Amino acid sequence: MGIRGLMSFVEDHSNEFFTDLKLQDTKIIIDGYALFHRLCFNSDLELRYGGDYDSFADVVQKFFESLFACNICPYVVLDGGCDISDKKLTTLKDRAREKIQAAHSLSVGGGGNVCPLLIREVFIQALVKLQVCFVQCFSEADRDIMTLANHWNCPVLSSDSDFCIFDLKSGFCPLNTFQWRNLNTVKDTQSYYIPAKCFSIDAFCNHFSNMNKALLPLFAVLCGNDHVNLPIMETFLSKVHLPLGSKGRRHHRVMGLLNWISNFDDPTEALDNVLKYLPKKKRENVKEVLCCAMEEYQQSSVKLQDFFQSGTYVCPEALNLGLPEWVLVSLAKGQLSPFISDALVLRRTILHTQVENMQQPNAHRISQPIRQIIYGLLLNSSHPEDISQNAMPSQPLAFNEVERINKNIKTSIVYAVQLPKDHSDLSRLTELSLARRQTLLLEALKVKQVVLESIPTFLKLPIAVSCYWLQHTEAKAKLYHLQALLLGMLMEPLHAIINSPGKEDPRAGAKMLYEEFQKVKESARPSARLDLDTAHIFCQWQCCLQMGMYLNQLLSTPLPEPDLTRLYSGSLVHGLCQSLASTSVESLLSMCPEVKQLYEHLFNATRSYAPAELFLPKGKSNSKKGGQKKKITVGTTSDTRNWYEGSNRFGLLMTENLEEHIEASELE
Repeated sequence: MGIRGLMSFVEDHSNEFFTDLKLQDTKIIIDGYALFHRLCFNSDLELRYGGDYDSFADVVQKFFESLFACNICPYVVLDGGCDISDKKLTTLKDRAREKIQAAHSLSVGGGGNVCPLLIREVFIQALVKLQVCFVQCFSEADRDIMTLANHWNCPVLSSDSDFCIFDLKSGFCPLNTFQWRNLNTVKDTQSYYIPAKCFSIDAFCNHFSNMNKALLPLFAVLCGNDHVNLPIMETFLSKVHLPLGSKGRRHHRVMGLLNWISNFDDPTEALDNVLKYLPKKKRENVKEVLCCAMEEYQQSSVKLQDFFQSGTYVCPEALNLGLPEWVLVSLAKGQLSPFISDALVLRRTILHTQVENMQQPNAHRISQPIRQIIYGLLLNSSHPEDISQNAMPSQPLAFNEVERINKNIKTSIVYAVQLPKDHSDLSRLTELSLARRQTLLLEALKVKQVVLESIPTFLKLPIAVSCYWLQHTEAKAKLYHLQALLLGMLMEPLHAIINSPGKEDPRAGAKMLYEEFQKVKESARPSARLDLDTAHIFCQWQCCLQMGMYLNQLLSTPLPEPDLTRLYSGSLVHGLCQSLASTSVESLLSMCPEVKQLYEHLFNATRSYAPAELFLPKGKSNSKKGGQKKKITVGTTSDTRNWYEGSNRFGLLMTENLEEHIEASELE
């Protein structure tokens, strides 16, 4: 939610509407959606290459470490799926179009802000590692945030102007005034605080003739927010005389409406005066819409304090749908994506655009078969709004997908895949055996179990997804794309080796390779020209990974969820694509034999699913890439068997080292 023009207006009057705060020793409720966007867009991160997730995770960690240093206890509240009324659909489509334009601008060397596809998942994984309390609401989180903040009498941190309308006991701190990078010391003590500014609703109302705070929700819907888009309101605005006040015309509508509405004692009187400017036959309908929109600023019935204190999440809206209990719990814990709830409740999903080649079909097309399996699993979730009740039992149910077509959006119809009878009840999906769930996942990815036997546990899902990606002709991947992708996956084991106790020799080689990869990563930014075809291919891989993860989550993770932080770095894989034109994989990995062997097994697993032409030279430029195949050692059967026995130990060692490293970082 957001009110057009309001945030810039109050910031222009910062001295009048804000008070200075020295935040320490307090709880704070954080708008998770606003925070990860702010950290993504205001931390000098590379956005063209599909996400430097390691760099983003580092920023998230530093942010929360600043809070911990000031004894600030954060509670992060994330938006869930779309409201069941779907009243924001027009706004969401408008934003989707804006993202396409921003993505296109970035793709041709211009500016723009587009979140990498998996940024939300990386953010949630970072919260889990840092042991930050968080909840994912069933739908939009604003009212739940306000209600919790007032219950605990603590401030809200967000960038959403709707929090200027909510009557918050301890106020609202805009993210752009929250100086978490600039900790100050309390005089004559060793304690820290974060300088911030807090919006005062009392000062705001006093500025406008001591206006009744209860009038602010009506002001918000008249001014225009994400939930209200009534062309008829322009009739009201054209007829009513809006007093401008002493300032200029920059915020004509905001100031005019505030000055006008402040003349009334309460919302009922003000609303009656709005309606009298409209045609009589329109008044009742407009009144109903406005009153409904004003309810969005009232207290929520959801008690998030119960979730944070006892793990109980009760949302009447969700309960009324009759969804399975395990689904509601998993959604609240962020173990299922809002994509799942949108598909489940609305039979519609929105596929987010990346920095891709706008002249090609959108990158999500490659993962459509995985989504069709997901939709099939969600088919038989009986609830009052189930639109399938009038459909024939044998008829596949249609789902709508909002996707990019060229530089615009289109709603396409996709049909769910009919699944075996033992998947016919979503409420009992978790009762399927691990083996059955794993089989269903791998069948959806078109990968045989035996191929993953030599792969460490933490990389099984990414490698399975990569096998799926290679099998689809849409990808048009070259050998160096696959090599770069697999090399990028070595960052996690390299990090584990470097931080593991033991002999110095393996760590020395790992450090050298890690530093070499960092140089490659830096070489890809900031002036390097974006290879659009390469960008599109890696966007397709991320789409496959995203849907592979969502399916894995829906099946209660038959394969371990990969740590995305060091799994994919866009700058690194793009830089490696350039480096592989002049160097071989073998020479790159020669400094670290431990990960060289791991790479070979990753490569051997994926090459069995790659099209033959991937290894054939095509013209002068591709002959070099194809020639690299000869430099890669392919283990014999006995070598593979021997390494498989050691790989599980190696994977376990890396996992233990990572956990020890995380625990150590939390104690520092």
